[in-house]
Amino acid sequence: MTIVQKDMHIEADESLKERGSALVETAKTAFRLVPRQLNDEIALAKLELGDKKSRVTGVAVFAALALVFVFLLVIALVVAAIAGLGTVLPLWLSALIVTAALLVVLGICALIAVKKFKSLLPLLPELAWRGIRYDLGVAQHGRDFDPTSLDPEPMTREQKKAKKAEEEEAKAKAAAERAAKDAENGPTANTTELLARTKARREHLLRLREDLLVEADVKKQASYLVASAKSKAKETVNQAAAGAVQQSVDTVKERWKPLAVFAIAATACVVFLRKLMKK
Repeated sequence: MTIVQKDMHIEADESLKERGSALVETAKTAFRLVPRQLNDEIALAKLELGDKKSRVTGVAVFAALALVFVFLLVIALVVAAIAGLGTVLPLWLSALIVTAALLVVLGICALIAVKKFKSLLPLLPELAWRGIRYDLGVAQHGRDFDPTSLDPEPMTREQKKAKKAEEEEAKAKAAAERAAKDAENGPTANTTELLARTKARREHLLRLREDLLVEADVKKQASYLVASAKSKAKETVNQAAAGAVQQSVDTVKERWKPLAVFAIAATACVVFLRKLMKK
């Protein structure tokens, strides 16, 4: 094998190795960018929800104004009813009659609402919830599970206050942790920045996907493996041949004197035999 051929094989091996390393680096970059892209998409969704929340607030304000005007309309209708009765009865008596009628209607509606609400209590399906907790307890503890633990004793006022204080403390701690995490991540990006950042990263991911498809081509990978195997086989054969030649040369160098003496002796014997045969 000539030096030029060796250089060509070395360059081919280096290019194949570079392709393999490029595929690995492309995959690493893609795995690193995908979570960041998802985080930015979530942040963008939060900002959009905040914008919609502000719009919903505006809608609620106008709805509240509409309710106020409905309330004023009802008042106007009541005043009109009182004025209408005032043409027949004294004004105070007509107002008293309309007020009594409204109180009767209000009382009937309140009684119906209370009755309906009591029929719904408890709001949670207690039997089903108790059955689920019972099944979970049996699955966790087996026959050692105590069903009486499903019906805790009612808490006193002090215990309720202590539990409420613990819940508020846990909420404050969680809020502090979120604030610390947000401070570590730096200032929050606005909608324009998130849109620009996600667009740029999306283009980058698209290029990475194309590179992955190119680098992960089956034919290229197969040719890479075949070429790598051929180059390794050629290197092994060349090394073996070079080793055999070098061993032969070393053997000749070490034993050239005995071989030279043997050659001279053989030549002398041949000459001597020829002379004898001539006589």
